[in-house]
Amino acid sequence: MLKEICCAVAVMIIVVSSSYAMAKDGCGGDCASCHTLSTQEASGLLKKIGGTVTSVRYSPARGLFELLVEREGQKGIIFMDYGKKHIIQGAVFDLEKLEQVIAHKNELPQAKQITSVDVKTIPTANAVILGNPNGSKKLYVFTDPDCPYCRKGHVELKKLVRIDKDVAIYIMLFPLPMHPGAYEKARTIIETKNHDFLDRAFDGKEIPKPTNENSKTAIDEIVKFANKHGISGTPTMILPDGAIQVGMRDADSLKKLLEGK
Repeated sequence: MLKEICCAVAVMIIVVSSSYAMAKDGCGGDCASCHTLSTQEASGLLKKIGGTVTSVRYSPARGLFELLVEREGQKGIIFMDYGKKHIIQGAVFDLEKLEQVIAHKNELPQAKQITSVDVKTIPTANAVILGNPNGSKKLYVFTDPDCPYCRKGHVELKKLVRIDKDVAIYIMLFPLPMHPGAYEKARTIIETKNHDFLDRAFDGKEIPKPTNENSKTAIDEIVKFANKHGISGTPTMILPDGAIQVGMRDADSLKKLLEGK
């Protein structure tokens, strides 16, 4: 975990440092004196990816605006450089404390501390099933095709169905606001239930655009369920007994977990 955080911090430092270093000579310490961005302008700039910018603040990392974006009932953070030419997905960490710092912390929904759910309430009709649909061991995975950790996890899930023929994995596509392209990918996968499209999406490859408006309703049902039960990040797993576990494990560990070992 520390390695992943440090990697994220290093990337953010490189981006922020280069952006700030390229500012015009003579820029003083008061960034607001020459760098401004209104919510209306920000929404216009993000028109291509959708969503409404409800608030703009200066990021704790100098050189970036922090945008609070709302889309399909979800709120998330996107960063934009002062030049208004690039957007950045991810998080900013304090290098000394290795803690996330965010200007809109109080405006983001706080996840409910729920540790288990009734699996019968999971909207599985909208799932894509990996493995044996009639398997006695059921695993429910809330995942996002543009989440790098989900992509690694998807590889392990495919390994799991190869080593355990009695497992049914319900892929619950849960596109996060910070991944603007994930919503359309999730729609296509839900419309077609095509495993090839599913794999291609998690491989970072292009898939066809969605064509059925009903897929929006399907995704919204998954999002509503996740929000109600405090699922705010991906990947998140729900075990057969309803226990919620954040994160992913390797295939062998998942097999033992489902066997109760």
